[in-house]
Amino acid sequence: MVLGRENYYLILFGVVVIVIGFILMSGGKYTDPAVFNADELYSTRRTVIAPIVVILGFVIEIYALFHKSKKA
Repeated sequence: MVLGRENYYLILFGVVVIVIGFILMSGGKYTDPAVFNADELYSTRRTVIAPIVVILGFVIEIYALFHKSKKA
């Protein structure tokens, strides 16, 4: 294996964090397409929290790639 087992776990964790960020960013479905709800569309969860979670996931991915496993 090119990377250690710990690195692969960190990569998997980073992917999960990125997916959670995109789920937080996803929108709700409206029954009436003529209705525009700006409060829901531009909520803090979608415009602030979700992008921070996605960026955190990418930071975890970078750390996972450069992390050296401790071998005894």
